[in-house]
Amino acid sequence: MPPPPRWTMMDELTLATIDSPDCPVSEHIAILSASGDAPEISIDSRTINGFSEGLALLEDGELDMVAMPARLLHGRQAEMLAAGCEVVGARAPRRPNLVLVSDNKIDYQPKSAIILSDSKMVRRQLRRARRGIRILGPMAFAAIVGLDEPPSNPIPLVEWMEELRQSDDIDGYITSRPIYDELDISGRRHALLPDPKDRGGAHFLPLPYADLVILMARRRFPISISEQITEPEGNTSWRVQDLMISGLSEGMLERTGILVRHRHVRSLMKQAEEHKDITLEQSCHDTEGEVLGDDLHVEIRLEIVSKNGRKTLGLDRIVRHAIFEHATVSLVRDWDVLVREASREVPKDFYKDADALAYIDLVE
Repeated sequence: MPPPPRWTMMDELTLATIDSPDCPVSEHIAILSASGDAPEISIDSRTINGFSEGLALLEDGELDMVAMPARLLHGRQAEMLAAGCEVVGARAPRRPNLVLVSDNKIDYQPKSAIILSDSKMVRRQLRRARRGIRILGPMAFAAIVGLDEPPSNPIPLVEWMEELRQSDDIDGYITSRPIYDELDISGRRHALLPDPKDRGGAHFLPLPYADLVILMARRRFPISISEQITEPEGNTSWRVQDLMISGLSEGMLERTGILVRHRHVRSLMKQAEEHKDITLEQSCHDTEGEVLGDDLHVEIRLEIVSKNGRKTLGLDRIVRHAIFEHATVSLVRDWDVLVREASREVPKDFYKDADALAYIDLVE
């Protein structure tokens, strides 16, 4: 049995961080400690190697809290609960958008361009954004040109792709901003942003749990302490993603894009005016036509894309922050119905009708 908690006499928080190449958690915590929002309690921070080690140290009472990438918890929540631990909050993503390392933006790539990405979802988004260029995974490219198998770890893989780019074997590749900064790459970068310049233009939703840091502690951890470390937008992002995608298989997760963020009425109305979006504008008014007094809203966007990038199944919703959990449960039901209907073969109205394939194939 773990020793009794020392929370009532706590004057120092023992916190461990688990870093990943795409989500440097220790950097998030260092930024927090150096900011004006630094917690009142002193933080004794150290780095550990993985989820299992952190869970064991929490269970034994040697740690008070573990900060880690939310992606590490996917599919392992049962282990956490069995150890008597829970997620007590999250830090908002700082740099969730991936970058294209290339001399040219995606719209200005030559027709024969080759772009590499190890993410299945990003390859589909790139094919949707630009026709006529070759979007490949590193393994497929190496097999086509007869190279040795590329590294499996993210940082050596990016170094391998950067060498190919500098030798003009490829025109560009996709990586995360933390890896780009860590390797001090000299090539130009172009962010893959979720908001198109023009309505209906190319957009790139972040990958699931992108740059989202969660904080795990033993049950009944004091809220007064966890609130000093967590952020409201991070808590919202974690809660929505936990409700919506925590049950997805790894295969389905890597074909999904999701964005969760706080929005204010002013920015929503400005966007609605720029894009002539009546539906978005109406979400900022009550039934009497008055602008909502509750300024804070939550924007939730979810999508899957076909392999060739020609078909997108997406769902966008703006909800008031006060009811976002109830709205997310409703959104999950709507999404399940949408996916089920769009992925089944269209029934014939008459026996002579031609076969109609499903709108989107969830297996490809």
